[in-house]
Amino acid sequence: MSTSFATQFSHNRPQDTSYVDQGLRDFFLYRDLGIAEATGGKVLAQLVKANHAPEQGTGWHRHEADFHIVIMLKGWARFMYGDKETLVAAGDCVHQAPGIVHYLFDYSEDMEYLEIVSPADFRSIDAEPPCAVPAPTPWRDATV
Repeated sequence: MSTSFATQFSHNRPQDTSYVDQGLRDFFLYRDLGIAEATGGKVLAQLVKANHAPEQGTGWHRHEADFHIVIMLKGWARFMYGDKETLVAAGDCVHQAPGIVHYLFDYSEDMEYLEIVSPADFRSIDAEPPCAVPAPTPWRDATV
């Protein structure tokens, strides 16, 4: 079934939208960049930044999405992708393959990333842990 929605021009400036705490995780703030509306729900683009120190992180989960990338703009985050620990630092780009089981368990106080996902209404589903997760580093002691 195809849709006839034509994507629209979109230009979003910092003063157009604010960071809000009504996203997937309560320890992050989210700034919508208007792409979901412009693409008729085909793509979501949002800025995500730390709101406060993680207590337990995201927990093990996977996303029902066709495409998902994270581009770290500031700071760093530590993820488990399957049984592999991955440090994602400013300037890094991660393509989260569809269905990959992962866990964001630690991040810097200044962490901010651009997240681009398709479709815009992707789902996050809890998953069984494939391994143990390292302990987060207290923010005041964190260095990368």
